Amino acid sequence: MRLRTEMARTRFFYHLLALAVVAVWGVTFVCTKVLIRAGLQPAEIFAIRFLLAYVGIWIVSLGKAQTRRLWSRSWKDELIFVFLGITGGSFYFLTENTALAYTQATNAAFLVSSTPVLTALLTLLVKRFGKSRFVEGLEKIRLSPTFILGTLLALTGMALVVFDGAHFEFSLRGDLLAIGASLCWATYSLFMGQMTEEYGPMLATRKVFFYGLLTIIPFLLGQDGFDPALLLQPKVGLNLLFLGLVASLACFVVWNLVMARLGNVTCTNYVYLNPVFTLITAMIFLGERMTPLAAIGSAAILLGVILAGRRN
Repeated sequence: MRLRTEMARTRFFYHLLALAVVAVWGVTFVCTKVLIRAGLQPAEIFAIRFLLAYVGIWIVSLGKAQTRRLWSRSWKDELIFVFLGITGGSFYFLTENTALAYTQATNAAFLVSSTPVLTALLTLLVKRFGKSRFVEGLEKIRLSPTFILGTLLALTGMALVVFDGAHFEFSLRGDLLAIGASLCWATYSLFMGQMTEEYGPMLATRKVFFYGLLTIIPFLLGQDGFDPALLLQPKVGLNLLFLGLVASLACFVVWNLVMARLGNVTCTNYVYLNPVFTLITAMIFLGERMTPLAAIGSAAILLGVILAGRRN
């Protein structure tokens, strides 16, 4: 009985960590929107953000020999980290940041929050047809009535906010890019939990940062020259520090650990709450407003997350 209680407390702690990370990530949509308005390009924002995180995680990693290692145990694992650097790093943030240049912060946040649905569907497909150590490491899920109801409620809530005619700004390019970001993160979630279990959260996250930076270089080469004077603006410097050290360095390490402990689907399910935090922050800093329909949609998302989380 005592062991059960301890296990329940531990899982509850990881659930709180997941909620805290999603709250921070909800704010990042607004931070990125501010940086784009200040004149930074999406690829530049990602590169500076991940560079800060990469330097920071190396400083933290210097104290342990296990986290200082440069290469994986096999070339196949190294290729997987390259793939994770693309799906959870360069391509994910490039599509998400670019989407924010064409659509509202709340629109992008809600569309990216379709990630839990895509993650659940991809997990079911991979567990049904795939055979590897990654398949065994994926969370076991079933399409129970509560899971389906919770998912539909959360999706309905997102639709209410996105298609609220009081403030809706349709942008096909921006919305498709946001959905592309969602697909990238869902794919990232299939593999990262297992790699974190095998290599530890610090080393696994550091390699994602490295390959994310490496694969963004071609996109940087095709842009106009970067203006360093922008970094001297307080709103630019502070937002970049927050994105790099808090939202990337701290949150990626915590999220990868939580995903390894709770499961890729349960953990990703918290992404549904991302737009709620984005909407609140956008109201305060960007002047975007919450209409009654958006409030109903937010409530539907919260209820959907609770129901989907009780699927087992």
